[in-house]
Amino acid sequence: MRDLHQGLRRGWTMANFKLPPDRATGDALDRARAQGQLHHSIATTLLVIAAARAEREAPPVSAARQRLAQVYGATRLRKRLEREAAKA
Repeated sequence: MRDLHQGLRRGWTMANFKLPPDRATGDALDRARAQGQLHHSIATTLLVIAAARAEREAPPVSAARQRLAQVYGATRLRKRLEREAAKA
């Protein structure tokens, strides 16, 4: 087996070394990776929950569309009445 530190100074990469498997290090890495994935999953879930809450608290789209339809209808009626008054 080559000296790790001397080899890295020469520009070798970790792929050049045949290191014996270290069970404790492998387990620790697996646990750290799993914990990172768990944290990411929790963060994503919290973002989805926050988005759903914000959507629920916002006025419904159907109510907004209904209000726009009322305004549009009132505007059309006012313009029609103005045109009829101008003709008379």
